[in-house]
Amino acid sequence: MSFLVDTDICSAHLKGHPRVTGRFLQYTGNLHMSVVTLGELFTWALRAQASPKRVQGLQGFLNDVTIVDVTPDVARVFGEVRAGLLDKGLPTPDMDLLIAATALVQGFTLVTHNLADFANVPKLNIVDWTV
Repeated sequence: MSFLVDTDICSAHLKGHPRVTGRFLQYTGNLHMSVVTLGELFTWALRAQASPKRVQGLQGFLNDVTIVDVTPDVARVFGEVRAGLLDKGLPTPDMDLLIAATALVQGFTLVTHNLADFANVPKLNIVDWTV
């Protein structure tokens, strides 16, 4: 089984959350991250008040995951899912939906603690490694 780790799970790992770190060790080699998540993590690491250690930690972390690009197939699934959710009156944050579309296209299980952000995405397999 392969996993796409969401931003909050990567942050928990970088902060040393024991359960999350244990799962990262357990599933080494099967961990992927959307380029969208990478952008969010660089934002977190490069904030004016952030410690320089954040960037160092993030750079080291990148050795443990495979980065997955947003492709035309991901864009298509994003559009299909977003249109369907909007038609039902269920808007979903665009960045989260790009991450979800990546997981759907790649056949990955999404790992997140923000279950509510992804709850309305059809056919998305989700797990929370913080509980």
